[in-house]
Amino acid sequence: MNAIQNGILILPNEHGRFVAQTDLVLCYDERIMSIVPAAEFTAEGVDKVIDAAGAYVAPGFVNVHIHGCDGADTMDEDADALGKIAAFQARTGVTSFLPTTMTCAYDAVERALVRIRRAMTEKPHGARILGSHMEGPFISPAKKGAQDEQYILPPTFAKIALYRDVIKIITIAPEMLTEENFIESCRKSGIIVSLGHTAADYETACAAFARGATHITHLCNAMTGLNHRKPGVLGAALDTDANCELIVDNVHVHPAMQRIIYAAKRGTHIIPITDSMRACGLSDGVSELGGQKVYVNGTRATLADGTIAGSVLRMNEGLRILRENLGASIPSIVEMATRTPAEELNVYDKLGSLTVGKYADIVIFDEDFRIRRTIVGGTSCFVEA
Repeated sequence: MNAIQNGILILPNEHGRFVAQTDLVLCYDERIMSIVPAAEFTAEGVDKVIDAAGAYVAPGFVNVHIHGCDGADTMDEDADALGKIAAFQARTGVTSFLPTTMTCAYDAVERALVRIRRAMTEKPHGARILGSHMEGPFISPAKKGAQDEQYILPPTFAKIALYRDVIKIITIAPEMLTEENFIESCRKSGIIVSLGHTAADYETACAAFARGATHITHLCNAMTGLNHRKPGVLGAALDTDANCELIVDNVHVHPAMQRIIYAAKRGTHIIPITDSMRACGLSDGVSELGGQKVYVNGTRATLADGTIAGSVLRMNEGLRILRENLGASIPSIVEMATRTPAEELNVYDKLGSLTVGKYADIVIFDEDFRIRRTIVGGTSCFVEA
């Protein structure tokens, strides 16, 4: 058993909201064993005591939308690609993630889902893989963004039925639905339906929510925007309890719009994501996403025609940016990146908070979200040099 002391623990209070608490010691092995007042802690039976030195101690972040990083991509046929992504995610404080597929030839998507299924059962050597976010091919050509239009298909449940154990979130354009019970079939299989890459109007989006969709893929991007006479998908997202992904790099969504979203959603139902591609963690230059060339310059990644193509954002950097933009507390930012996605994915009984009995998926970071240590299942996967 190990222990962490001298940290600022971010814990759920009696109402479930995250708050900062001091003078506590957290003890763990594979799971969190106890959280005790510092005055009552004894090192007897403890193998190692980690001194957090005044840093924050929080549940590990959950990244529900990431294509790749560190030169690797979810769609890579390389058997080591997912492990490489998992290791890099741990360096950014992420302890759980959903490798995200692209609109490609469908047999390539299926092979990616098979690789993810296999990785879900393996002992994590970085961030744990909870399943997949399937982004495409069930999207709108009018809002394809960086997805390859030639591989877009109408939503058909039969095409994903064999992978219902792997797919945790599926992005669809609701106006492309021809199969009446597609959303209901997904929900019965435990698959979260997300609206994204869609030209739908407000009414069509709300009808999809009424049928069981609960999620929005990278809010504001690749969807109909907010107009005073045509609220669009963005309006529907703000007017409902849909969980909204937010790419917090100040490239995809202006800081002022982030504040508007935060106010409209009353500080809840917001999930920070990276939507990062293989170029994340590498230098500027030419990269690749979904078989298309991507040009990276600083924090911006685009196709040759200027279309924004994913990001090179690291999760901890995004959370720092989000805090600066919103002026929100660190516990509230952490809650967005942990409890909110964990609850939606129906894994909050296992992870997403520092609670006795849950996995010891822990991140230690400073005021600027610089990662000092990441622990997954009780094992330190990253320690700042």
